[in-house]
Amino acid sequence: MSDATNTTNSSQSSALIRQATTASHSEALDTIFDGSFALIAKARKAFSPQMKSYEVGIITNIATGIAKVSGLPSAGFEEMLIFAGNVRGIVFNVDIDELGVVLLGDYAHLQAGDEVRRSGHVMDIAVGNELLGRVINPLGQVLDDGLPIQATQHLPIERTATAIMDRAAVTVPLQTGLIVIDALIPIGRGQRELILGDRQTGKTAIAIDTILNQHDKNVLCVYCAIGQRASSVAKAVATLREQGAMAYTVVVVTEGNEPAGLQYIAPYAAMSIAEYYMQQGQDVLIVFDDLTKHARAYRELSLLLRRPPGREAFPGDIFYIHSRLLERATQLNKALGGGSLTALPIIETEAQNISAYIPTNLISITDGQIYLSPSLFELGVLPAVDVGKSVSRVGGKAQLAAFRAVAGDLKLTYAQFEELETFARFGARLDQDTAKSIEHGRRIRASLRQPESSPLAVAEQIILLLALTSGLFDTIALAKMSAAKNALLSIINRLPAELSTRLAISGSLNDEDHKHIIALSKQALTRIDDSNSPLQALNNHE
Repeated sequence: MSDATNTTNSSQSSALIRQATTASHSEALDTIFDGSFALIAKARKAFSPQMKSYEVGIITNIATGIAKVSGLPSAGFEEMLIFAGNVRGIVFNVDIDELGVVLLGDYAHLQAGDEVRRSGHVMDIAVGNELLGRVINPLGQVLDDGLPIQATQHLPIERTATAIMDRAAVTVPLQTGLIVIDALIPIGRGQRELILGDRQTGKTAIAIDTILNQHDKNVLCVYCAIGQRASSVAKAVATLREQGAMAYTVVVVTEGNEPAGLQYIAPYAAMSIAEYYMQQGQDVLIVFDDLTKHARAYRELSLLLRRPPGREAFPGDIFYIHSRLLERATQLNKALGGGSLTALPIIETEAQNISAYIPTNLISITDGQIYLSPSLFELGVLPAVDVGKSVSRVGGKAQLAAFRAVAGDLKLTYAQFEELETFARFGARLDQDTAKSIEHGRRIRASLRQPESSPLAVAEQIILLLALTSGLFDTIALAKMSAAKNALLSIINRLPAELSTRLAISGSLNDEDHKHIIALSKQALTRIDDSNSPLQALNNHE
């Protein structure tokens, strides 16, 4: 009897517990629902519907890379318009009845009658450290295998150049790693140095080598390929990846088969990316490869938009589009962070005609030029820099002291040698002094040769130049010059640590340093010494 009673009491207790639990759950849910509905009611009361107006026009005519648009009377010059399929365009012509718009994407699906909407702002580009190591197009879209770029800041692609009072003098060298440039045609940080020459003479190779040499120089790089073949761009990017240079480089690419509008805005977009880093106090190097294709793209757009043609069918403002681009390269003063932006624009000449329209425009805008000679290229003199036609109007002020000490008159000597060598080809009899100058000049040329993608450190360049100007190569046959250079470069590890550091930072040498380097160089060249060399024979004859 007692067991049955206990069982009944236990069942009643369990039922009471379940009822209490169910009641507590119901109360909790009611609380949650009441709170949610209260928040919804609050949000509904705070919401006030607003009317947002869009100004919409229509396409009246579409052609190769351009569109004529009507119905947008408030649109301004260089404003960005949105077409069907999210294709973007920039207003280039502002006429009374219609707009001339440059299209920036695949426009095959567009046709007359399609709607066009104003964006209300000019064309901009994503900027920031997220771009380092990436390959993008001028619209900020990624072209590599990585994820889309999530940048928090954008800058207009067209910006006013830095004011004169905000600039500082160029005082720090930009080491290219190429001995012929660093010694004879030096470049400073904040300078604009033009690279020009016929096609396939090594213009891009110089620019890529300069980027490779910045791996430990605290210089960020932007490489802008304008209208290049996809294979050429892929090769350049592969070289940068293999050498570890993509870690500090942004690559902006437009291929040759892309619309002329993209090719036109590419250098401006790349310049805005570089300016962002400069304004953060960084030293930046930007390469435009090349502005010949940029000028041709602008000519194509201008002719399609019925702008008046001028010399060589280029529009009258062709000079202005390049000057407003390159004027943005500068050295900022310390109040603005002290950053610098060095520009290396590339121009392709035709039949060595450096007096053509576009080359002369760029020569007058930049602070010097590096001219690559097809003749030297065919002779295997690489890099094929014509020292006589190349000049740096600023970089000499920023050149390291050691370079000025060991290579002060080397450019003049080399230029005189090239003139003498040309004269000697006519078979004239040469006196001993002239023959000696020619033989010495050939050793200068051999010393300035350098393989592609093999930049030299400052200390290595100074060792070679010091041996050259001290006459240590006079006893070396031309056929053994390559071995002699390698022997000299091997002594770099035998230099005192203090001397190596001083060479890399300040590039200063004292008399003791000279004597020490010369002694080590003589030891390294002992096994390669050739007393039967032509120059040594002339010295013995004297």
